[in-house]
Amino acid sequence: MKRLLLLLLAALLPALAQAQDLAKATFAAGCFWCTEEAFEKVPGVVSAVSGYMGGQKKNPSYREVSSGGTGHSEVVQVTYDPKKVGYDKLLEVFWVNHDPTVLDRQFCDAGSQYRPGIFFHNAEQKRLAGASKARWERNKPFSAKILTPIEPAGEFWPAEEYHQGYYKKNPARYHFYVTGCGRYARLDELWGKYRSK
Repeated sequence: MKRLLLLLLAALLPALAQAQDLAKATFAAGCFWCTEEAFEKVPGVVSAVSGYMGGQKKNPSYREVSSGGTGHSEVVQVTYDPKKVGYDKLLEVFWVNHDPTVLDRQFCDAGSQYRPGIFFHNAEQKRLAGASKARWERNKPFSAKILTPIEPAGEFWPAEEYHQGYYKKNPARYHFYVTGCGRYARLDELWGKYRSK
C-alpha cells in the first residue's frame, strides 16, 4: 500500500509542479461564449472558463446574473502558462475582442452583466493593464474615449456546464448569435487591422 501511494505521489508531482507555474487572468468582454472562444485560440492558454465576477451573491446562476440583479459581470477566467504566453499578449487579445467605448453593454447585449472590464489578480497585472489601456488610448484607431475599467479580481464563480465551450458544442447557434448580434462587424469597424494580428 505504501509503495502504491509513493508511486501515485511520484506520478502526481510533475503535474503539481506544472500547475504551480500557471497564472490566472480574468476579463469581461460581453457574452462569455465569445470571450472564451477568443482566448482558447491563444497558444499558451491552458483553459478559458466562463463564469461570473463582481457581484454580491455567492454562486449565482445564469438566470440570476442575466436578470441584472446580482451585480456580476459575465467573465472568462483564463489559466495560462507564463513561459508560453505573457499577460501583455492576453491584454492585446482582450482589447480587440470587445467594444471599449461603451459601458453596461456589448454589441446587442445590454445590461450591467455585459459591462467590459479587466480584473487584475496582482500588482503586476494591474500595472500592465494600466499601461496597455494608456497605450491604446494614445494609439486607438477610433475617436471615442476608452471606458473599460480596470478592477481588482473578486471571487470567481464558474458558469453552468452548458455554457462552457458553447461555441464548440453548438457551432450553428453560436454562429447565428455572433453574426446576428453584430459582434464581429463592430469589432472590425473599431479595431480594423489590429483584429488580424
